Amino acid sequence: MQEAIAITEGPSQADFASMLDESLGGSSKLEGSVVKGTVIALDNEDAVVDVGLKSEGRVPIKEFSTPGHPVEVKVGDEVEVYVERFENRSGEAVLSREKARREESWNRLEKAFNEQDKVEGAIFGRVKGGFAVDLGGAVAFLPGSQVDIRPVRDVAPLVNKPEPFLILKMDRRRGNIVVSRRAVLEESRKEQRDELLATLSEGQVLDGVVKNITDYGAFVDLGGLDGLLHVTDISWKRVNHPTEVLGVGAQVKVQVIRFNRETQRISLGMKQLEADPWEGVELKYPVGTKFKGTVTNITDYGAFVELEPGVEGLVHVSEMSWTKKNVHPGKIVSTSQEVEVMVLEVDPEKRRISLGLKQTLANPWDAFLEAHPVGSTVEGEIRNITEFGLFVGVDGEVDGMVHLSDIDWEKPGEEAVQAFNKGDVVKAVVLDVDIEKERISLGMKQLSDDPFKEATSGIKKGDRVTCTVKEITTGGIEVETSSGAVGFIRKAELSRDRDEQRPERYAVGEKLDARVTNIDAASRRLTLSVKALEIADEKQAMAEYGSSDSGASLGDILGAALRQKQEEAKTDDGDK
Repeated sequence: MQEAIAITEGPSQADFASMLDESLGGSSKLEGSVVKGTVIALDNEDAVVDVGLKSEGRVPIKEFSTPGHPVEVKVGDEVEVYVERFENRSGEAVLSREKARREESWNRLEKAFNEQDKVEGAIFGRVKGGFAVDLGGAVAFLPGSQVDIRPVRDVAPLVNKPEPFLILKMDRRRGNIVVSRRAVLEESRKEQRDELLATLSEGQVLDGVVKNITDYGAFVDLGGLDGLLHVTDISWKRVNHPTEVLGVGAQVKVQVIRFNRETQRISLGMKQLEADPWEGVELKYPVGTKFKGTVTNITDYGAFVELEPGVEGLVHVSEMSWTKKNVHPGKIVSTSQEVEVMVLEVDPEKRRISLGLKQTLANPWDAFLEAHPVGSTVEGEIRNITEFGLFVGVDGEVDGMVHLSDIDWEKPGEEAVQAFNKGDVVKAVVLDVDIEKERISLGMKQLSDDPFKEATSGIKKGDRVTCTVKEITTGGIEVETSSGAVGFIRKAELSRDRDEQRPERYAVGEKLDARVTNIDAASRRLTLSVKALEIADEKQAMAEYGSSDSGASLGDILGAALRQKQEEAKTDDGDK
């Protein structure tokens, strides 16, 4: 019974596992490892690979491709694959080319990381904060700040393109790799920088790429070194902003204007590579000649006009219009407008040209004087009333001024001006035209004769006149001559006798004789004196009736003179 039991005993569990492993060719030991196999067939989207197991395995053909390269696999190729399981439900080996390449890549990348060697990879996708890079089987993270030395707006040109990278960090256990393209570029730039610094000199012409643009200029990458191209050195013509001429990434040819080797600051210029349009500018634009130009810029103080690319002149606001004095230049001309100007002044050293716009037009003061000579009568509308007088529009946009003193012969200017309103149409006489000062003087009272001049036409200084008292004041009396001239006799001039120098002695309407001591055309008044007349009469009486040895008294002489005058008066009345 025991013998039967011995016969029926089969192999042990350990022996069975050993036999199974032997029958599978040691396939269980291959799981999780990379082995070599041969492509024996291409079936639709899979490649059938024989790795020496009991059965072949299938690998998706797409796993044989790498970013930036087409799929290259054919029957007979020997490939490395990763054995995930030696048999699936279908009895096929489960293989992966991608995992095999990843294992291979990690070994290669760890070596490159330890030795700080550059590795090749290709950007194939965007992820949060950066990009995904295929390093030949292993996927790495490329932060956005590590793509280039300067910010890159469009990364499309770099996608699926083989590029060198430097591994910054890697963790195989977590499967993390961080790479940098910028570090590779900076290393390359350093070599170029050192080489450029050794040979750089002022006046040197270089090729560069516009790296960045600001309001004041553009930064140009010279290959390891950056230089500033100031906006004033971009072109001889006016450039309001660098973006009018340049764009980021543009290839430019520049000249080194200044180079500080200590600070490594480089000033660049583009216009220096072209001929200076200001050379011989005096001969090209003589003073007094007219040229056509384009308005390029308008300011509060004038407008800049381009005569040719790189040569601009300023039309000062005072030279823009004959008549519009307090108007902003923008209301006379506009940007890009073509205008005709006259050259007024050229300063080659300061690179300045003064231009005139109004000089190309007829001077309205010349035209006015030609049409309205001094003494002629004009008619116009009162455009403004000021403390100085009336401004009258006389010819187009030209105004003439009637001063307060030229409004009325008799009334004071402040009183006379109140009779007029803005918009009234009045007539006036042209008194003076000053073309240089652009002034026209007009007079309204000159339309009629001066009554004071008429009243005093037969009167001269020293004459005896008969006056009528018009007004009595504490300081004297105001009188009017028979011709209508107004005069004044001061209190002290009313008599030789101090006791008689009293204005109240006279009554309004009373007549008296006085002597003219002054004719003042400005104040339009006569200055008279009774006292002066008495003295003159005395001298005359002494001359006619008295002598040094006659023994006659002053009273006798004056009495005789008075009687003679009375007799002459009676004779005159009898004759009448």
